[in-house]
Amino acid sequence: MSQPTSQPSSQIIDDYVSLLTPRARGAIKGVARLDITGEGSVMLDENGARAGEGAADVVLIARDAVFRRILSGEQNPVTAFMTGKLKVEGNAQRALKVSAILVDAG
Repeated sequence: MSQPTSQPSSQIIDDYVSLLTPRARGAIKGVARLDITGEGSVMLDENGARAGEGAADVVLIARDAVFRRILSGEQNPVTAFMTGKLKVEGNAQRALKVSAILVDAG
């Protein structure tokens, strides 16, 4: 059974790319990836944000609702991490810098 995920995921990922590109541009050293559970991934680097997957220095993993609460300022990213809503793979210092960009984007 095929799952029709390309259209909904595409719109959700496009929203993240549009929102995060101006914030990530020039603000990220190296490469970060946001894995939005069940939706797809957004790559962040000094050039901005783009849809896709790839190697990254740090990966932040959460559901769409969690990332949206972080972006709006309703959810503190450190609290989300400590309560298991946000998972981090890789460099913790970079994760803090990326989370600061997410909060600033709200």
